[in-house]
Amino acid sequence: MLHWLYLLLSIGALGLALVTPRVWVLALSLLASGGFFLAWALAWYRQRVGDGQRDEMAMIDPVELRRLRELAEARRQQAAQAQADSQDRQPQ
Repeated sequence: MLHWLYLLLSIGALGLALVTPRVWVLALSLLASGGFFLAWALAWYRQRVGDGQRDEMAMIDPVELRRLRELAEARRQQAAQAQADSQDRQPQ
């Protein structure tokens, strides 16, 4: 939730830039506003994407992958056998 603080700071710095009569304060607050906005965008993106790290527990190990492939092959063979049996039973 810290990324929303960056957005509020960015809006505050932009508001300061709009009301100040000094040029150096204007330039400084515009730079700060841009920096805070960039920090907000990056933090928001990291929260949504999850920093690009994968969950290692969700990965399938080779033994499990082989078992799943064997199950898929057995199902394919069973479906092919059932289809062949149904075609043999049809009257010609």
